[in-house]
Amino acid sequence: MNETILLQPKAVFDCFAEINRVPRPSKHEERMIAFLQDFGKSLGLETRTDEVGNVIICKPATPGCEGRPTVILQSHFDMVCEKNADVEHDFLTDPIQTEIDGEWMRAKGTTLGADDGIGVAMQMALLQATDVEHGPLECLFTRDEETGLTGAMGLQSGFMSGKYLINLDSEDEGQIFVSCAGGARTTAWFDIPTEELPDGFFTFSVKVSGLRGGHSGDDINKFRVNANRLLVRFLTDEMERMDLRLCDIQSGGLHNAIPREGWAVCAVPTGHKEQVRIDLNHFIADLEEEIGKAEPDFKVELESCPAATSCLQPKAAHRMLLSLRAVCNGVYAMSFDMPGLVETSSNLASIRLSEGSVVVTTSQRSSVGSARLDISAAVRAAFTLGGARVETGEGYPGWKMNPDSHLLRVAVESYRRLFGKEPKVLAIHAGLECGLFSEKYPGLDMISVGPTLRGVHSPEERLHIPTVQLVWDHVLDILKNL
Repeated sequence: MNETILLQPKAVFDCFAEINRVPRPSKHEERMIAFLQDFGKSLGLETRTDEVGNVIICKPATPGCEGRPTVILQSHFDMVCEKNADVEHDFLTDPIQTEIDGEWMRAKGTTLGADDGIGVAMQMALLQATDVEHGPLECLFTRDEETGLTGAMGLQSGFMSGKYLINLDSEDEGQIFVSCAGGARTTAWFDIPTEELPDGFFTFSVKVSGLRGGHSGDDINKFRVNANRLLVRFLTDEMERMDLRLCDIQSGGLHNAIPREGWAVCAVPTGHKEQVRIDLNHFIADLEEEIGKAEPDFKVELESCPAATSCLQPKAAHRMLLSLRAVCNGVYAMSFDMPGLVETSSNLASIRLSEGSVVVTTSQRSSVGSARLDISAAVRAAFTLGGARVETGEGYPGWKMNPDSHLLRVAVESYRRLFGKEPKVLAIHAGLECGLFSEKYPGLDMISVGPTLRGVHSPEERLHIPTVQLVWDHVLDILKNL
């Protein structure tokens, strides 16, 4: 990343460039763990790694600040790995290629990894710094946040000792988060037998693409259209009109991303070949009216395929698709306590035929524990009625606001003094590791801050460069005044 020399704060962007040379997909973070271990030891700092792979690097207080309380700075070092279909990139081996677009940094056709690599970079820069006033620091780096929060779940009591924790995994500068949603994943397995496709059928694929996608929590209320919903809608409508057979379906991606694209292979009697094309044109026209302003680049395309020899049993496939059409997706309830905050939601994340089963992954979120249980139960009900085996995982807890937070008061006063305006104190409809920390360390005083990111969990992920300096200055001032 040759542009680093132009970016401020230089120390942070230098560290971010180093991080982006290290492959770190969720569940495959071994090289990043070794990188952080070597980094801490190279500075002569106490560096420890727990059984699940979380790394903590401890830095003593600067002279004269030894009596201050210990502050934990925390971020996760794994990243969501999404790329455009036409991009050649292996996340297990290839570095992230970044580029500058005005005031924004993005990657070339892939996720950028600023979620939460930019938080990791800030911690690294702080550990290296010799001109920053602070008390004792513990920089905690957690693994596998994006696909289950397993790093934070496996964190043992006593691994860290600080009184205050600043999470660096938020996505809007000027906002201080003090609460987050809890969540769980619900998976369904539709065991549908296959049968021989009769003679005289025309095989084709239908593909949905060009949608914006995004984070299934933070972006769920931003009119992002779900590719799985569009695909299922077209397939169920065509099944009502003609003898459509489903041969394959591969749609959506990660459980915490609003799906941007997907496809299915289908077959219809040859005599209905042209009718399918006509129906697709009508479908596209309807979508242009419904979602054209929210999703101007959407595409639904039909292409001929080599003749299929088998298909899913029609009645069972139809029943499965009806259940997917009925399942809850999107915003389910808004918060009564905090206007504008999504309280409860669900995301139909992926639909994949694999080894004789159609496996469907969804995620549910809520800032109210009982409401999360209810939405998960509603999702299970729809899948059960469709004939599936269904399981909801244990999930993770939310993080409840601490009304007496000293850290929050210091952070608000600092922001007001530095920038001459009030920060927004908010809750977020996404899972933060703070929820799990609050379970293991009940007395921990926490906030979450971060620079402005857009398009996270998609190849449109981008980082607003000027906000990195603002957050850096804010964090340093908080450390100086705690």
